[in-house]
Amino acid sequence: MAYDEGLAQRLRDLLVDEPAVAGHEVREKKMFGGLAFLVGGNMAVAASGQGGLMVRIDPADGEELVATTAAYPMEMRGRSMGGWLRVDLPDLAEDTALATWVRRGASYAASLPAK
Repeated sequence: MAYDEGLAQRLRDLLVDEPAVAGHEVREKKMFGGLAFLVGGNMAVAASGQGGLMVRIDPADGEELVATTAAYPMEMRGRSMGGWLRVDLPDLAEDTALATWVRRGASYAASLPAK
């Protein structure tokens, strides 16, 4: 399955105006069958090749976000990936919902040392 082009465009549109990325280079990179958005060289969010959104978070926030949102842990090859969550496309229908995840992912990626 290819990534959702509509979701990718929505991510682009949000990242252009996202205050957390001010002063950081934002790049797109095809990865893992999806389209990743990097902030300062660090992956922040991605339109997943498996559908929906992958978002980078502070690992310390993972359990709370899984308990209080529609997000769930990202798994790769059967292993949970700490610091990464997935959100299904129906849970991103509202622009405000997607914007919240983009802000969270961009803010965390921008807080890391640039690559």
